[in-house]
Amino acid sequence: MLLKGVLLAALPAALAAPAPGVVKAPTSDAPPSGVIIEGISYAGSGCNAGSVAGAISSDLSTVTLLYDSFVAQAGSGIQPAEGRKNCQLNLQLKLPQGWQFSVFKADYRGYAYLQKGDRGVIKSTYYFSGDSSQVSAQQTLTGAYDDNYLKTDEFGLESTVWSPCGEEGLLNVNSEVRVTPLNTNNTALLTVSTTTTATHHPDYNKMISSSAVDSTDFKFTQIHYLQWQECEPGHHK
Repeated sequence: MLLKGVLLAALPAALAAPAPGVVKAPTSDAPPSGVIIEGISYAGSGCNAGSVAGAISSDLSTVTLLYDSFVAQAGSGIQPAEGRKNCQLNLQLKLPQGWQFSVFKADYRGYAYLQKGDRGVIKSTYYFSGDSSQVSAQQTLTGAYDDNYLKTDEFGLESTVWSPCGEEGLLNVNSEVRVTPLNTNNTALLTVSTTTTATHHPDYNKMISSSAVDSTDFKFTQIHYLQWQECEPGHHK
Protein backbone atom coordinates (compact mmCIF):
# COMPACT_ATOMS: atom_id res chain seq x y z
CA MET A 1 0.00 0.00 0.00
CA LEU A 2 1.49 3.33 -1.04
CA LEU A 3 0.23 6.76 -0.05
CA LYS A 4 1.62 10.07 -1.27
CA GLY A 5 1.90 13.35 0.57
CA VAL A 6 3.35 16.65 -0.56
CA LEU A 7 5.98 18.78 1.10
CA LEU A 8 6.38 22.24 -0.40
CA ALA A 9 9.64 23.90 0.53
CA ALA A 10 11.13 27.08 -0.82
CA LEU A 11 14.79 26.99 0.06
CA PRO A 12 16.97 30.01 -0.59
CA ALA A 13 19.56 32.09 1.12
CA ALA A 14 21.97 34.58 2.48
CA LEU A 15 25.71 34.96 2.83
CA ALA A 16 28.66 33.65 4.80
CA ALA A 17 28.89 31.70 8.07
CA PRO A 18 26.35 28.87 8.37
CA ALA A 19 24.13 29.86 11.30
CA PRO A 20 21.17 27.57 12.01
CA GLY A 21 17.54 28.59 11.75
CA VAL A 22 14.36 26.83 12.81
CA VAL A 23 10.73 26.67 11.67
CA LYS A 24 8.47 25.26 14.40
CA ALA A 25 5.38 23.14 13.83
CA PRO A 26 2.05 24.54 15.05
CA THR A 27 0.39 23.03 18.11
CA SER A 28 -2.52 21.22 16.50
CA ASP A 29 -3.94 17.72 16.43
CA ALA A 30 -2.07 15.14 14.40
CA PRO A 31 -3.62 14.16 11.05
CA PRO A 32 -5.61 10.90 10.87
CA SER A 33 -2.54 9.11 9.54
CA GLY A 34 -0.70 9.86 12.77
CA VAL A 35 2.19 11.55 10.98
CA ILE A 36 3.52 14.57 12.89
CA ILE A 37 5.90 17.15 11.45
CA GLU A 38 7.84 18.09 14.56
CA GLY A 39 9.92 20.81 12.99
CA ILE A 40 12.26 22.02 10.29
CA SER A 41 15.74 23.43 10.73
CA TYR A 42 18.15 24.81 8.17
CA ALA A 43 21.74 26.02 7.99
CA GLY A 44 24.29 26.86 5.35
CA SER A 45 26.06 29.61 3.48
CA GLY A 46 22.92 30.01 1.38
CA CYS A 47 20.40 30.18 4.24
CA ASN A 48 21.68 31.83 7.38
CA ALA A 49 19.43 32.24 10.41
CA GLY A 50 16.76 34.85 9.85
CA SER A 51 16.91 34.59 6.06
CA VAL A 52 14.04 32.11 5.84
CA ALA A 53 10.33 32.59 6.50
CA GLY A 54 8.25 29.45 6.84
CA ALA A 55 4.85 28.01 7.66
CA ILE A 56 3.47 24.52 8.20
CA SER A 57 -0.16 23.92 7.21
CA SER A 58 -2.65 23.08 9.95
CA ASP A 59 -3.13 19.56 8.58
CA LEU A 60 0.67 19.05 8.65
CA SER A 61 0.72 17.98 5.01
CA THR A 62 2.50 21.01 3.55
CA VAL A 63 5.59 22.93 4.57
CA THR A 64 6.32 26.21 2.81
CA LEU A 65 9.66 28.00 3.21
CA LEU A 66 10.51 31.33 1.57
CA TYR A 67 14.09 32.57 1.25
CA ASP A 68 15.49 35.93 0.20
CA SER A 69 18.41 34.80 -1.96
CA PHE A 70 20.22 31.56 -2.61
CA VAL A 71 22.78 32.85 -5.09
CA ALA A 72 26.15 31.64 -6.33
CA GLN A 73 28.04 34.33 -8.23
CA ALA A 74 31.44 34.91 -9.76
CA GLY A 75 33.24 37.70 -11.56
CA SER A 76 35.73 40.53 -11.17
CA GLY A 77 35.88 41.73 -7.57
CA ILE A 78 33.73 38.88 -6.21
CA GLN A 79 35.26 36.61 -3.58
CA PRO A 80 35.85 32.99 -4.71
CA ALA A 81 33.71 31.68 -1.83
CA GLU A 82 30.67 33.35 -3.41
CA GLY A 83 30.90 30.88 -6.30
CA ARG A 84 29.35 28.09 -4.21
CA LYS A 85 26.40 28.27 -1.81
CA ASN A 86 24.60 25.48 0.02
CA CYS A 87 21.64 24.98 2.33
CA GLN A 88 21.02 21.95 4.52
CA LEU A 89 17.38 21.27 5.33
CA ASN A 90 16.45 18.96 8.22
CA LEU A 91 12.85 17.72 8.30
CA GLN A 92 11.88 15.86 11.47
CA LEU A 93 8.79 13.63 11.36
CA LYS A 94 7.24 11.33 13.93
CA LEU A 95 5.64 8.31 12.28
CA PRO A 96 3.07 5.75 13.46
CA GLN A 97 4.15 2.13 13.83
CA GLY A 98 4.39 0.23 10.57
CA TRP A 99 5.01 3.25 8.30
CA GLN A 100 7.98 4.95 6.70
CA PHE A 101 8.49 7.73 4.18
CA SER A 102 10.89 8.96 1.51
CA VAL A 103 11.23 11.68 -1.10
CA PHE A 104 10.26 10.41 -4.55
CA LYS A 105 10.43 13.71 -6.42
CA ALA A 106 11.75 17.24 -5.98
CA ASP A 107 11.49 20.27 -8.27
CA TYR A 108 13.99 23.13 -8.37
CA ARG A 109 13.16 26.20 -10.43
CA GLY A 110 15.70 28.90 -11.01
CA TYR A 111 17.53 31.40 -13.14
CA ALA A 112 21.07 31.37 -14.50
CA TYR A 113 23.26 33.91 -16.24
CA LEU A 114 26.35 32.21 -17.68
CA GLN A 115 28.67 33.51 -20.38
CA LYS A 116 30.04 31.24 -23.10
CA GLY A 117 32.11 28.46 -21.56
CA ASP A 118 30.88 29.06 -18.00
CA ARG A 119 29.31 26.20 -16.04
CA GLY A 120 26.60 26.18 -13.40
CA VAL A 121 25.74 23.18 -11.21
CA ILE A 122 22.63 22.51 -9.10
CA LYS A 123 23.09 19.47 -6.86
CA SER A 124 20.93 17.88 -4.17
CA THR A 125 21.71 15.03 -1.78
CA TYR A 126 19.08 13.20 0.30
CA TYR A 127 19.72 11.01 3.34
CA PHE A 128 18.37 10.11 6.78
CA SER A 129 20.38 10.70 9.94
CA GLY A 130 21.92 7.46 11.19
CA ASP A 131 21.72 5.78 7.78
CA SER A 132 24.72 5.59 5.45
CA SER A 133 22.50 5.32 2.36
CA GLN A 134 22.01 8.46 0.29
CA VAL A 135 20.92 9.52 -3.17
CA SER A 136 22.10 12.52 -5.17
CA ALA A 137 20.94 14.28 -8.31
CA GLN A 138 22.78 16.94 -10.28
CA GLN A 139 22.09 19.18 -13.24
CA THR A 140 24.75 21.11 -15.15
CA LEU A 141 24.11 24.24 -17.20
CA THR A 142 26.62 25.44 -19.79
CA GLY A 143 26.95 29.00 -21.07
CA ALA A 144 26.06 30.96 -22.94
CA TYR A 145 22.85 30.80 -20.85
CA ASP A 146 20.53 33.60 -19.75
CA ASP A 147 17.19 32.06 -18.82
CA ASN A 148 15.13 30.16 -16.26
CA TYR A 149 15.60 26.42 -15.75
CA LEU A 150 13.79 23.50 -14.13
CA LYS A 151 15.63 20.71 -12.33
CA THR A 152 13.52 17.69 -11.38
CA ASP A 153 14.82 14.87 -9.20
CA GLU A 154 12.81 11.64 -9.44
CA PHE A 155 13.51 8.44 -7.54
CA GLY A 156 11.94 5.00 -7.85
CA LEU A 157 10.99 2.82 -4.89
CA GLU A 158 14.32 1.00 -5.00
CA SER A 159 16.60 3.95 -5.74
CA THR A 160 15.37 6.29 -3.01
CA VAL A 161 16.23 6.25 0.71
CA TRP A 162 13.59 5.38 3.31
CA SER A 163 13.17 6.47 6.92
CA PRO A 164 13.42 3.89 9.73
CA CYS A 165 10.19 1.92 10.06
CA GLY A 166 7.76 3.41 12.57
CA GLU A 167 10.39 5.63 14.15
CA GLU A 168 11.21 9.30 14.25
CA GLY A 169 12.83 10.16 10.93
CA LEU A 170 15.21 13.06 10.33
CA LEU A 171 15.39 13.71 6.60
CA ASN A 172 18.38 15.75 5.42
CA VAL A 173 18.39 17.53 2.06
CA ASN A 174 21.64 19.28 1.18
CA SER A 175 21.20 21.60 -1.80
CA GLU A 176 24.07 23.33 -3.58
CA VAL A 177 24.42 25.87 -6.38
CA ARG A 178 27.84 26.47 -7.93
CA VAL A 179 29.23 28.53 -10.81
CA THR A 180 32.57 28.02 -12.54
CA PRO A 181 33.43 30.77 -15.06
CA LEU A 182 35.71 29.97 -17.99
CA ASN A 183 37.48 33.26 -17.38
CA THR A 184 37.92 34.63 -13.85
CA ASN A 185 36.73 38.02 -15.08
CA ASN A 186 33.51 36.58 -16.47
CA THR A 187 30.35 37.56 -14.63
CA ALA A 188 28.23 34.52 -13.71
CA LEU A 189 25.17 34.00 -11.52
CA LEU A 190 23.04 31.00 -10.55
CA THR A 191 19.99 31.06 -8.31
CA VAL A 192 16.57 29.47 -7.91
CA SER A 193 13.57 31.65 -8.56
CA THR A 194 9.93 31.63 -7.50
CA THR A 195 9.04 33.68 -10.55
CA THR A 196 8.36 32.16 -13.96
CA THR A 197 10.52 34.77 -15.67
CA ALA A 198 13.68 36.60 -14.68
CA THR A 199 15.04 39.86 -16.00
CA HIS A 200 18.76 40.31 -16.58
CA HIS A 201 19.97 43.90 -16.56
CA PRO A 202 22.74 44.74 -19.08
CA ASP A 203 24.68 46.23 -16.16
CA TYR A 204 25.42 43.27 -13.89
CA ASN A 205 26.23 45.51 -10.92
CA LYS A 206 22.75 47.00 -11.13
CA MET A 207 21.25 43.51 -11.11
CA ILE A 208 23.15 42.57 -7.96
CA SER A 209 22.28 45.76 -6.11
CA SER A 210 18.63 45.60 -7.09
CA SER A 211 18.34 41.99 -5.89
CA ALA A 212 19.24 43.12 -2.40
CA VAL A 213 16.33 45.58 -2.45
CA ASP A 214 13.73 43.59 -4.39
CA SER A 215 14.24 39.89 -3.76
CA THR A 216 11.22 38.86 -5.85
CA ASP A 217 13.48 38.04 -8.79
CA PHE A 218 15.83 35.96 -6.68
CA LYS A 219 14.07 33.30 -4.67
CA PHE A 220 15.21 29.75 -4.06
CA THR A 221 12.32 27.32 -4.41
CA GLN A 222 12.10 23.59 -3.82
CA ILE A 223 9.06 21.35 -3.97
CA HIS A 224 9.51 18.00 -2.24
CA TYR A 225 6.99 15.22 -2.79
CA LEU A 226 6.86 12.56 -0.08
CA GLN A 227 5.70 8.98 -0.46
CA TRP A 228 4.64 6.61 2.30
CA GLN A 229 4.56 2.83 2.59
CA GLU A 230 3.81 0.17 5.18
CA CYS A 231 6.84 -1.61 6.59
CA GLU A 232 8.10 -4.05 9.20
CA PRO A 233 9.82 -2.61 12.31
CA GLY A 234 13.60 -2.75 12.08
CA HIS A 235 13.66 -2.36 8.29
CA HIS A 236 14.47 0.69 6.18
CA LYS A 237 12.80 -0.66 3.03
